Amino acid sequence: MAPPAPSHRRSAAFTCCTAVVLSGWLSGCATAPLNRAGSLHDYADLKPSDGLVTRSLLKVSREDVLAAKTVRIVPTAFPDPEGRAPLTATQRSLVTNAADRTLCYGLSERFRVVSAAEPADLTVRAVITHVTPTNTVAVGLSKGAFVAKTVLLPGVPVPIPRIPIGLGSLSLEAEATDDRGNQKAAMIWGRGATALDPGRAAEEGDAYGLAASFGDDFSKMLVMGKTPFGGLLSPPSVNALMAALGHAPKYPACEAFGRLPGLVGLIGDGIGLPPGWTDEGAKYRVPRTDQGTVTQ
Repeated sequence: MAPPAPSHRRSAAFTCCTAVVLSGWLSGCATAPLNRAGSLHDYADLKPSDGLVTRSLLKVSREDVLAAKTVRIVPTAFPDPEGRAPLTATQRSLVTNAADRTLCYGLSERFRVVSAAEPADLTVRAVITHVTPTNTVAVGLSKGAFVAKTVLLPGVPVPIPRIPIGLGSLSLEAEATDDRGNQKAAMIWGRGATALDPGRAAEEGDAYGLAASFGDDFSKMLVMGKTPFGGLLSPPSVNALMAALGHAPKYPACEAFGRLPGLVGLIGDGIGLPPGWTDEGAKYRVPRTDQGTVTQ
């Protein structure tokens, strides 16, 4: 049998090396503490419930949450009382809005989302308690490796993970209260970016993506009345698919947080553009005065 062509040998060697590197880099993950900022009404009875890469403490009153029909969202807070947050005001706004928008779209799967001026069975509030900015130089090097692979091995489906240096992280705490202010669900959530997360060349890049992950997890907890971790994955609904393409949300109240960037956003994520280049953010911002601390 004739030996494989040089191009085939090169592809096989590259694939093998990539698999070895990938197995090591999968363990590389930024850490996010489960901070308590004091914004929750009650911290008692929170139980650990972790996902594959997410850590959380949570509790949920299943019967009360499943009985609720309407929900409103108070814009996520990103306190910076001493002016020491590692992100600018514009960057923080993009991160908090990513959480709010995903919360609104996710909660729309079962609840009717209402505006701040309307009564609701549940009110959702979240506060960012920790953020680690993304190292933009490391992201640039990772994207450079992807381009190099595309040029040298066109058509070869080899994943190119990020360099596991300078990965960002995010922590939040959130709760849902009834119309009397009684806590019906609460979560302290933390997650760090991994080498397989899409890298964006912006300090808020990882926090932006992680904020959306939080919104997805918290909304699922309220929709199902139980932990969002450990179950089987379900296919996205038609509403979720339409929203991902930038179409109007199911309920007008969600328009306050703007629409998802759609195909432009997906392309931007793929090539590592800063979130602000493709995401127009919130249409307007409801002021809030929650207190708390944010640590690096």
